[in-house]
Amino acid sequence: MPFEKHIPVLFKETVDALSVKAGGRYVDGTLGRAGHTREILVRGGSVLGIDRDDQALREVEALRCGGDEAWGRLTLAKGNHGDLAAIARENGWESVDGILLDLGVSSPQLDEAGRGFSFLREGPLDMRMDRSRALTAADLVNGETAERLEEIFRDWGEEPNARRIARAIVRANEDWRTKNGEGGRRRFETTLDLADFVEQLIGRRGGHHPATRVFQALRMEVNDEMGELERALEGGLGLLKPGGRFAVITFESLTDRVVKRFFAAHVGKMVSLQQGGERWEGTLPRLRPVTKKAVTAGEEEMALNARSRSAKLRVVEKGGLA
Repeated sequence: MPFEKHIPVLFKETVDALSVKAGGRYVDGTLGRAGHTREILVRGGSVLGIDRDDQALREVEALRCGGDEAWGRLTLAKGNHGDLAAIARENGWESVDGILLDLGVSSPQLDEAGRGFSFLREGPLDMRMDRSRALTAADLVNGETAERLEEIFRDWGEEPNARRIARAIVRANEDWRTKNGEGGRRRFETTLDLADFVEQLIGRRGGHHPATRVFQALRMEVNDEMGELERALEGGLGLLKPGGRFAVITFESLTDRVVKRFFAAHVGKMVSLQQGGERWEGTLPRLRPVTKKAVTAGEEEMALNARSRSAKLRVVEKGGLA
């Protein structure tokens, strides 16, 4: 089967945990370059692949046109994973056997300087996964108040220097406009404009670039990543069949905590009763943990793919007595 040689993180662990069966229906809510989806198709499943990135969809469509009959079981849809339940039903999928979310920015998006996700490459300060949307990271950095930027850096980046960085950015913008006027180029137009500014302000300590958390926070804000994740988790549970599985790969501690707490609330716990016996307490629908704790990459995978070092996989199964 002539698939592209793109191997995503936790590849085998994720597809194995989904327990793919021939004839089953699966939603890949963050399709990317179809890394996980290709293996689901190989194992006989049908996939509804959703992505907000037009370029990713075009590349997968090209693969599908050049592939064999298994690609005929792939349905492509442009959209956000937060709307996966509605998109599935629009395509006639009222219930599914499994759902996969591989969150965060994809490797191809990071590698393409023009997308503006990486502080290591010169490019426009963009960060839109869906380039039809208007708001860019440059709009935020050049237009928001210090208070709003501090909130973004603190809440989505967990940046300890959020206030200092936010205030410095706003002062730099004001100085730039005083010197250059309101028209023309803005102070922060490229990725390196911002990355170099933060590095000079904070200084470099350890192996991480000092702009890492700032870039994460802006990316999450531009793409409403936390809102999309919460909607995807809620909508996905309603779409899953009893016995269906939900797999989520995260790359930041912030998103991992959201997934962990959401799943834990539905897994619930058994509580002892005063009169004897016990009762389950939790949020319906009830889930069963497939992975007792987060699955992480092994040494071999981390050596081949540095991005896998921060990846965490959590999988649950729908079912159990209420």
